[in-house]
Amino acid sequence: MKKRVISLLMAVSVMTGLTLSGCGNTSSAASDPSTIVIWHDKEDAVAEVLQEQLNTLNPDVQVVLEKKSDLTESLKMVGNDPNSAPDMYIFAHDKIGVYAEMGILSPITDIIPQEELDVYMDETIDAATYKGEIYQLPIYYETLLFMYNRLYMKDDEVPTTTEELYQYMQENTAGGHYGFVEQHSTPYYAAGWINGFGGQILDSDGNANLDSTEVIDALNYHKKFVELMPGETEYATVNTLFSSGMAHATIAGPWMIPTVKENGMDVGVAAMPTIDETGTPIAPYMGVQGVQVLRNAAEKKHDSVEKVLRVLMDPEVEVKLAAASGCAPANESCYDLDEIKNDEVVMMMKQTADHAVPMSNRPEMDVMWTVLGNLLTDVNMSDKDVTESVKSAQAQAESLIESMR
Repeated sequence: MKKRVISLLMAVSVMTGLTLSGCGNTSSAASDPSTIVIWHDKEDAVAEVLQEQLNTLNPDVQVVLEKKSDLTESLKMVGNDPNSAPDMYIFAHDKIGVYAEMGILSPITDIIPQEELDVYMDETIDAATYKGEIYQLPIYYETLLFMYNRLYMKDDEVPTTTEELYQYMQENTAGGHYGFVEQHSTPYYAAGWINGFGGQILDSDGNANLDSTEVIDALNYHKKFVELMPGETEYATVNTLFSSGMAHATIAGPWMIPTVKENGMDVGVAAMPTIDETGTPIAPYMGVQGVQVLRNAAEKKHDSVEKVLRVLMDPEVEVKLAAASGCAPANESCYDLDEIKNDEVVMMMKQTADHAVPMSNRPEMDVMWTVLGNLLTDVNMSDKDVTESVKSAQAQAESLIESMR
């Protein structure tokens, strides 16, 4: 499979932005065991915390954090070239399978003994594991949150079940105002409803599972909620409706909170409503952000790489990230600290994580995002029959996955 995956990735990748600037990963930096180049795609607040912590390694190890807007495609193109690739990268866990199949990653346990990883939440280690190997050192994670505008929805009015949510939507959707909106036809958001029904988009062996009873039931049930939302619900629409007060509640990522607060909203966060049909809460995906090590760096710069990893294992890093950008720590011990206990958003993500499902890190998931997106458009926006649409999507997914393999 490895050679075929590499061929597929090379075929679909586009060479963009591969020229590095400043003191980035030039050939001299690549050969210098005391210089570590880390690619990332994080917001400035996160990068500043990380750089400050990594600067404590000076002068023994110089760490260069380099922001790459095209990180995933760049790694596909240069991951096997020590002179162009970074030594490490910080990114979500869901691409681990792609790079593991390319052979460019080193298991974290080649550098940090596995027993030392017991301090991390089980879900984050599960997310970092591909075919029995742990390829990521978790730093923080994200889940979607149920958010509401306290101007309209009081704390004691927050729906605890989906039927209560539906009733609230019926009573408060009129004249351009909506009781609740979400990106209903975007796979990352719709997955919470599918997971809540016990469905799987992709199983643990990388097989499409769209034609299961659970997925069909989830899509049929979700449709009545979709009918009370606007037809177009991409990120910009949902963000505008909620932040402007035209929607009372939404399901969104923690990254939306600073924006709505800047607009003067008294925003609340709450537990996901329980799905009446299943007795299980809406279960969004969990994305685990962490550091991965490229194989060449693990072999040629082992000592420097270990020093970097151990700096990032300090719980204080995660506490600072929580304060700077609302990042939920992956290290269990952080939740014993008052700074974290008193952070409403972080603690709600921790509660949501009890039911959240880590995104699949298998290469086949790249296919599923597209297929599921088309399926949701057919069902939710074109009002096509759920069962027939699911059968068609399953056949398409199987064909694309077979071609990949």
